Amino acid sequence: MSADLRQRRAVLEDAWSRWVPVGGAGAASRVRPEVADSWRRSLGSVDPGRDSAPVFEGGAVQGRWSHSPLRRPVEELAGELRTIADDAGFVAAVTDGTGTILWTCGGRVMRRRAERVNFAPGGRWDEAAMGTNALSLALRTGRAHSVFSAEHLVEALHGWVCYCAPITGPDGRVLGVLDLSTTWDRSHPLAMSTVRTLVTAIEDRLPSAAPPPAAAPAVRLECLGGAAVTRGGGRLALPPRQVEILALLALEPDGFTPERLREALYGDRRVSASTFKAEVSRLRRALDGHLATRTYALTRPVACDAVELLDAVRRGDTGRAVRLRRGPLLPRSEAPGVRVWRDHLEVTLREAVLSAGSADDAVRYGERVPHDAEMHHRALGLLDPLDARRAPVVARLTATHTD
Repeated sequence: MSADLRQRRAVLEDAWSRWVPVGGAGAASRVRPEVADSWRRSLGSVDPGRDSAPVFEGGAVQGRWSHSPLRRPVEELAGELRTIADDAGFVAAVTDGTGTILWTCGGRVMRRRAERVNFAPGGRWDEAAMGTNALSLALRTGRAHSVFSAEHLVEALHGWVCYCAPITGPDGRVLGVLDLSTTWDRSHPLAMSTVRTLVTAIEDRLPSAAPPPAAAPAVRLECLGGAAVTRGGGRLALPPRQVEILALLALEPDGFTPERLREALYGDRRVSASTFKAEVSRLRRALDGHLATRTYALTRPVACDAVELLDAVRRGDTGRAVRLRRGPLLPRSEAPGVRVWRDHLEVTLREAVLSAGSADDAVRYGERVPHDAEMHHRALGLLDPLDARRAPVVARLTATHTD
């Protein structure tokens, strides 16, 4: 291990300890500007003391990986990736465009270390979930990045160095990120060039043409504040129970076992198996057969405003998330699974808005949820003293005390 590496780590640890826990902006001048900017963005939503990455929807990502355009190119290069990871003591990982890890490889010792911080399939590594790291920077900027030791916002990652580059599709969209990570003392100047070479090899194996517009989802479900299903621009008439099933399948793309879906719909109610199966069968016919049988899952994409809201929150786009939230998820539904997702959506969006530091988002959210006194207080704390929007916010806050 070189003295330069040790000295660099010591400088970063000192800057981190002076700036991150107490917000000492002066210490940020000792780190790269892109790292300092990410620290500032991340501190509102990420606890630097957390011990691991959050899990994406229970960690079940096999369905996502099997349908990912990156799966085939990565599997074709898997032997080369494993050799590089084993020989150099790295863990290699591939994410989707949201920063969720879909695939990893590496030696047993390094994989175990990585799993302790949930650097494993199902772990979420976007900036809103894990703060400053190479993966989140690559997703945010569309460029290759490395993050060394205490440049990570989360202290549990200070023992690591990560090298990332985005994987771009033929249409220019960022499909995911390739990451090579190891312990900080193994930092190597050639690691980034290796990542870039591997990303080029993956991109060369992607289909040469972007999907045509006709590949867009034919069915759209609007389930926030009400229920409306359309197909090809025309209304698709579905009874409430089938709308509930469609919403649950859209929110959980990896699908349900029959038993779990039945429980999510009926809970403890006594409903015959034939009644349950009939509802699923009718929905399958309405979707032209695009609903798998053994594990109930959609086999053709369905656009859904609730899913889009969650994606916007994961990307840190709280403004879009607030605009999408026209009301609670299927407000008339009493299905247990819908109630769970309804609460999750409300809590997720509310916490994102409270921590985002955007006066516009806090005001808009308060307009949609006028009984939320904490949100009104947050909006008043963010608004300029001369902002004309303060008066209606104060009025809503006063109303919460008189109701």
